[in-house]
Amino acid sequence: MKTFRFAGLVFLVSILGISCSESGSNRYKTIKIGDQEWMAENLNNSRHRNGDKIPEAKTGEEWVAYGGEGTGAYCNFGNNVNNAATYGRLYNWYAVNDPRGLAPQGWHTPTDAEWVTLTATLGGEEVAGAKMKSTSGWAEDDNGTNESGFSALPGGYRHYLNGNYDAMGYFAFFWSSTENPHYTDIHYRHPAWTRSLNDGNSEASRSGNDKQYGFSVRCVRDL
Repeated sequence: MKTFRFAGLVFLVSILGISCSESGSNRYKTIKIGDQEWMAENLNNSRHRNGDKIPEAKTGEEWVAYGGEGTGAYCNFGNNVNNAATYGRLYNWYAVNDPRGLAPQGWHTPTDAEWVTLTATLGGEEVAGAKMKSTSGWAEDDNGTNESGFSALPGGYRHYLNGNYDAMGYFAFFWSSTENPHYTDIHYRHPAWTRSLNDGNSEASRSGNDKQYGFSVRCVRDL
Protein backbone atom coordinates (compact mmCIF):
# COMPACT_ATOMS: atom_id res chain seq x y z
CA MET A 1 0.00 0.00 0.00
CA LYS A 2 1.26 3.47 -0.88
CA THR A 3 0.35 6.66 0.98
CA PHE A 4 -0.01 10.11 -0.62
CA ARG A 5 -0.30 13.30 1.45
CA PHE A 6 -1.15 16.85 0.48
CA ALA A 7 -3.18 19.74 1.84
CA GLY A 8 -3.73 17.83 5.06
CA LEU A 9 -5.40 14.89 3.28
CA VAL A 10 -4.17 11.32 3.16
CA PHE A 11 -4.67 9.05 0.15
CA LEU A 12 -4.14 5.31 0.35
CA VAL A 13 -3.47 3.21 -2.75
CA SER A 14 -4.04 -0.52 -2.68
CA ILE A 15 -4.27 -3.40 -5.14
CA LEU A 16 -7.68 -5.02 -5.21
CA GLY A 17 -8.68 -8.14 -7.10
CA ILE A 18 -12.13 -7.43 -8.52
CA SER A 19 -14.12 -10.13 -10.27
CA CYS A 20 -15.50 -8.81 -13.55
CA SER A 21 -17.08 -11.94 -15.09
CA GLU A 22 -14.07 -12.10 -17.43
CA SER A 23 -12.18 -15.34 -17.97
CA GLY A 24 -10.42 -15.14 -14.63
CA SER A 25 -10.62 -11.64 -13.16
CA ASN A 26 -9.22 -8.18 -13.74
CA ARG A 27 -7.22 -6.60 -10.97
CA TYR A 28 -7.35 -2.86 -10.39
CA LYS A 29 -5.47 -0.49 -8.16
CA THR A 30 -7.76 1.59 -5.99
CA ILE A 31 -7.33 4.95 -4.27
CA LYS A 32 -9.15 6.53 -1.31
CA ILE A 33 -9.72 10.25 -1.96
CA GLY A 34 -11.62 11.98 0.81
CA ASP A 35 -14.65 9.80 1.58
CA GLN A 36 -14.65 8.13 -1.84
CA GLU A 37 -12.79 5.06 -3.07
CA TRP A 38 -11.94 5.13 -6.79
CA MET A 39 -10.26 2.77 -9.17
CA ALA A 40 -6.82 4.15 -9.96
CA GLU A 41 -6.96 2.60 -13.44
CA ASN A 42 -9.41 2.77 -16.33
CA LEU A 43 -11.97 0.02 -16.73
CA ASN A 44 -10.89 -2.82 -19.01
CA ASN A 45 -13.97 -5.07 -19.12
CA SER A 46 -15.30 -6.75 -22.24
CA ARG A 47 -18.32 -8.27 -20.47
CA HIS A 48 -21.19 -7.02 -18.40
CA ARG A 49 -21.39 -7.88 -14.72
CA ASN A 50 -23.68 -10.82 -15.49
CA GLY A 51 -21.16 -12.29 -17.94
CA ASP A 52 -22.82 -11.19 -21.20
CA LYS A 53 -20.36 -9.99 -23.82
CA ILE A 54 -20.30 -6.30 -24.70
CA PRO A 55 -20.22 -5.86 -28.50
CA GLU A 56 -16.80 -4.82 -29.78
CA ALA A 57 -16.85 -2.24 -32.58
CA LYS A 58 -13.69 -2.42 -34.68
CA THR A 59 -14.68 -0.43 -37.75
CA GLY A 60 -15.92 3.13 -37.77
CA GLU A 61 -19.14 1.95 -39.36
CA GLU A 62 -19.74 -0.52 -36.55
CA TRP A 63 -19.09 2.14 -33.92
CA VAL A 64 -21.52 4.61 -35.46
CA ALA A 65 -24.15 1.90 -35.99
CA TYR A 66 -24.08 0.68 -32.39
CA GLY A 67 -24.34 4.21 -31.07
CA GLY A 68 -27.11 5.11 -33.47
CA GLU A 69 -29.12 2.12 -32.27
CA GLY A 70 -28.52 3.00 -28.62
CA THR A 71 -26.59 -0.27 -28.18
CA GLY A 72 -23.68 -0.47 -25.78
CA ALA A 73 -20.26 -1.11 -27.34
CA TYR A 74 -16.57 -0.95 -26.52
CA CYS A 75 -13.34 -0.70 -28.47
CA ASN A 76 -9.58 -0.70 -28.01
CA PHE A 77 -7.99 2.55 -29.16
CA GLY A 78 -6.76 2.05 -32.72
CA ASN A 79 -8.16 -1.50 -32.56
CA ASN A 80 -4.94 -2.39 -30.75
CA VAL A 81 -5.55 -4.63 -27.75
CA ASN A 82 -2.17 -3.59 -26.32
CA ASN A 83 -3.59 -0.11 -25.76
CA ALA A 84 -6.28 -1.59 -23.53
CA ALA A 85 -3.65 -2.98 -21.18
CA THR A 86 -2.32 0.53 -20.56
CA TYR A 87 -5.30 2.83 -21.06
CA GLY A 88 -8.28 0.57 -20.53
CA ARG A 89 -11.07 0.35 -23.09
CA LEU A 90 -13.30 3.02 -24.57
CA TYR A 91 -17.08 2.67 -24.15
CA ASN A 92 -20.10 4.49 -25.45
CA TRP A 93 -22.55 5.73 -22.82
CA TYR A 94 -25.06 3.01 -23.65
CA ALA A 95 -22.62 0.42 -22.30
CA VAL A 96 -22.21 2.53 -19.18
CA ASN A 97 -25.96 2.68 -18.62
CA ASP A 98 -26.81 -0.93 -19.51
CA PRO A 99 -28.92 -2.52 -16.73
CA ARG A 100 -26.70 -5.63 -16.84
CA GLY A 101 -23.96 -3.52 -15.28
CA LEU A 102 -20.59 -2.40 -16.59
CA ALA A 103 -18.73 -1.98 -13.32
CA PRO A 104 -17.73 -4.95 -11.15
CA GLN A 105 -19.91 -5.96 -8.22
CA GLY A 106 -19.73 -3.36 -5.46
CA TRP A 107 -18.67 -0.59 -7.85
CA HIS A 108 -20.41 1.76 -10.28
CA THR A 109 -19.79 4.41 -12.90
CA PRO A 110 -19.75 7.71 -11.00
CA THR A 111 -22.63 10.13 -11.17
CA ASP A 112 -22.01 13.75 -12.09
CA ALA A 113 -22.43 14.62 -8.40
CA GLU A 114 -19.71 12.14 -7.42
CA TRP A 115 -17.33 13.74 -9.93
CA VAL A 116 -18.19 17.12 -8.40
CA THR A 117 -17.29 15.75 -4.97
CA LEU A 118 -13.96 14.43 -6.26
CA THR A 119 -12.86 17.67 -7.88
CA ALA A 120 -14.00 19.69 -4.87
CA THR A 121 -11.91 17.46 -2.59
CA LEU A 122 -8.91 18.19 -4.83
CA GLY A 123 -9.37 21.95 -4.65
CA GLY A 124 -11.85 22.61 -7.46
CA GLU A 125 -12.11 21.97 -11.19
CA GLU A 126 -9.47 24.59 -12.06
CA VAL A 127 -6.64 22.74 -10.30
CA ALA A 128 -7.90 19.16 -9.83
CA GLY A 129 -6.73 17.99 -13.25
CA ALA A 130 -3.04 18.44 -12.48
CA LYS A 131 -3.47 16.46 -9.27
CA MET A 132 -5.27 13.68 -11.15
CA LYS A 133 -2.91 13.40 -14.15
CA SER A 134 -0.12 10.82 -14.13
CA THR A 135 3.48 11.98 -13.84
CA SER A 136 4.38 10.60 -17.27
CA GLY A 137 2.76 9.75 -20.60
CA TRP A 138 1.27 13.14 -21.47
CA ALA A 139 2.24 14.94 -24.68
CA GLU A 140 4.81 17.72 -24.64
CA ASP A 141 5.85 16.73 -21.11
CA ASP A 142 2.71 18.34 -19.75
CA ASN A 143 2.34 15.71 -17.06
CA GLY A 144 0.57 16.11 -13.77
CA THR A 145 1.72 15.84 -10.19
CA ASN A 146 -0.60 12.89 -9.46
CA GLU A 147 -0.83 14.12 -5.88
CA SER A 148 -4.19 12.37 -5.59
CA GLY A 149 -3.00 8.98 -6.83
CA PHE A 150 -5.77 8.99 -9.47
CA SER A 151 -3.09 8.33 -12.14
CA ALA A 152 -5.07 9.52 -15.17
CA LEU A 153 -3.50 8.66 -18.52
CA PRO A 154 -4.36 10.34 -21.85
CA GLY A 155 -6.29 7.49 -23.44
CA GLY A 156 -7.94 9.64 -26.14
CA TYR A 157 -11.42 9.04 -27.49
CA ARG A 158 -13.49 7.70 -30.39
CA HIS A 159 -15.64 10.12 -32.36
CA TYR A 160 -19.39 9.69 -32.39
CA LEU A 161 -19.95 10.79 -36.01
CA ASN A 162 -17.36 8.75 -37.92
CA GLY A 163 -15.77 6.33 -35.46
CA ASN A 164 -12.31 7.87 -35.85
CA TYR A 165 -9.83 7.64 -32.99
CA ASP A 166 -8.16 10.80 -31.73
CA ALA A 167 -6.14 12.58 -29.01
CA MET A 168 -4.25 9.73 -27.36
CA GLY A 169 -1.46 11.39 -25.42
CA TYR A 170 -3.37 14.67 -25.24
CA PHE A 171 -6.77 14.06 -23.63
CA ALA A 172 -8.47 11.82 -21.10
CA PHE A 173 -12.27 11.72 -21.17
CA PHE A 174 -14.39 9.99 -18.54
CA TRP A 175 -18.09 9.18 -18.52
CA SER A 176 -20.51 9.89 -15.73
CA SER A 177 -23.75 7.94 -15.46
CA THR A 178 -25.76 11.17 -15.46
CA GLU A 179 -27.71 12.32 -18.49
CA ASN A 180 -27.99 16.01 -19.32
CA PRO A 181 -31.02 16.45 -21.58
CA HIS A 182 -30.85 20.24 -21.22
CA TYR A 183 -27.27 20.65 -22.46
CA THR A 184 -27.30 23.50 -24.98
CA ASP A 185 -24.72 22.33 -27.55
CA ILE A 186 -26.84 21.71 -30.65
CA HIS A 187 -24.27 19.26 -32.05
CA TYR A 188 -25.01 16.67 -29.36
CA ARG A 189 -28.41 15.07 -29.67
CA HIS A 190 -28.24 12.88 -26.58
CA PRO A 191 -25.74 14.36 -24.12
CA ALA A 192 -24.45 13.04 -20.81
CA TRP A 193 -22.09 14.67 -18.33
CA THR A 194 -18.39 13.93 -18.71
CA ARG A 195 -15.04 15.00 -17.28
CA SER A 196 -11.93 15.71 -19.32
CA LEU A 197 -8.25 16.35 -18.63
CA ASN A 198 -5.88 17.67 -21.27
CA ASP A 199 -2.20 18.34 -21.81
CA GLY A 200 -2.65 22.10 -21.99
CA ASN A 201 -3.91 22.99 -18.51
CA SER A 202 -4.53 21.88 -14.94
CA GLU A 203 -8.31 21.63 -15.14
CA ALA A 204 -10.74 18.77 -14.72
CA SER A 205 -13.38 20.13 -17.05
CA ARG A 206 -17.08 19.34 -16.79
CA SER A 207 -19.08 19.25 -20.01
CA GLY A 208 -21.85 17.42 -21.84
CA ASN A 209 -21.00 15.09 -24.71
CA ASP A 210 -22.97 12.88 -27.08
CA LYS A 211 -23.58 9.39 -25.71
CA GLN A 212 -22.17 7.85 -28.88
CA TYR A 213 -18.60 8.98 -28.12
CA GLY A 214 -16.07 6.42 -26.96
CA PHE A 215 -14.65 7.52 -23.60
CA SER A 216 -12.82 5.93 -20.70
CA VAL A 217 -14.57 4.78 -17.52
CA ARG A 218 -13.42 5.07 -13.93
CA CYS A 219 -15.45 3.37 -11.25
CA VAL A 220 -16.17 4.37 -7.67
CA ARG A 221 -17.03 2.01 -4.84
CA ASP A 222 -20.66 1.73 -3.74
CA LEU A 223 -21.41 3.34 -0.39
